[in-house]
Amino acid sequence: MPLGDCKLGAGSRAPRLHRSQAHAAHALLIWSDMRTADKLSLFVLGPSEALGRAVAEDYGIAIAPHELRRFEDGEHKIRPLVSVRGRDVYVVCSLFGDATESVNDRLCRLLFFVGALHDSGAARITVVAPYLCYARKDRRTNPRDPVTTRYVAQQIEASGADRIVTVDVHNLAAYENAFRIGNVHLEAKRLFAERCRTLGDRGITIVSPDPGGFHRAEALRDTLERVNGATVELAMLGKHRKGGVVRTEAFVGDVEGRIAVIVDDMIVTGTTLVRAAEACRKRGAIAVHAMATHGVFSTATRDVLATPLIDSIVITDTISPERIELGPVRAKLSIASIAPLLSRAIKALHDERSLTQATEE
Repeated sequence: MPLGDCKLGAGSRAPRLHRSQAHAAHALLIWSDMRTADKLSLFVLGPSEALGRAVAEDYGIAIAPHELRRFEDGEHKIRPLVSVRGRDVYVVCSLFGDATESVNDRLCRLLFFVGALHDSGAARITVVAPYLCYARKDRRTNPRDPVTTRYVAQQIEASGADRIVTVDVHNLAAYENAFRIGNVHLEAKRLFAERCRTLGDRGITIVSPDPGGFHRAEALRDTLERVNGATVELAMLGKHRKGGVVRTEAFVGDVEGRIAVIVDDMIVTGTTLVRAAEACRKRGAIAVHAMATHGVFSTATRDVLATPLIDSIVITDTISPERIELGPVRAKLSIASIAPLLSRAIKALHDERSLTQATEE
């Protein structure tokens, strides 16, 4: 018997619950004891459990329980196990695929859950997707290409979501144009600036590995200058991609005798970072560090990033860091948690306060 269908009358004996049902019942009791009086509910789906727990702990709120049932034919049912009527609901779900489940399955589950929340009377639903799937397919590069970013946006809107929050999306303008609902974009630049402060007192140059990431590098440079109160240099590599082959065309900026910090939105194969690291070393950089918000990490990453050209790699936990196996790359990898940033953003949105002021603290 599903937990949500259990009914107890006076003098009735409670039915024996399966382990999964008992776990859900325990979560329901905790949520009932800790639920806030300010009409906020926080749900966490699937692969984002560790990040969601960290967000809930930082905020000081319990995670609301939900039920996920899988059926033999591959279909599933997902629903909240507590009332959401009239509540401000936030759903944390990073949309990435891995060896256990495809990104399409996770996107579908999110859409169904948002629909269930909408039908259950939630006053406002905010999807918190720290990593947003298909964000790189934001334009047509060949005839008849799909603009998948826009299609994903339309699906999330149609499911009943009122707002979406993401972190360091690949193309900010495309993201803002794709969604017709409220959209919030958070940046990890403050986290990376704090890490840069630990690299030593030698001069630092922030390096963008391609022209598309120049504004991201510039934002980190400006943040680091505010934090340190000292001038930070900026550099950029030119990049040309044709037929899947990437070629470095130019290097603008000075890294000689300096610490180079390569910043990007994500690491997939790692080849972009290695190209940039090689260019920095050739131009006299005394150390090279890489920082990226999303550690997507393909199967080739382990071999590519094992190169001694890169001294350290910093990523956030928008995607589970366990994707990278133990070895030389894991040894030089460190995690900067995005949970406090998400927690502050959720609190500011819920309280209708300035988001900029809250996230720049």
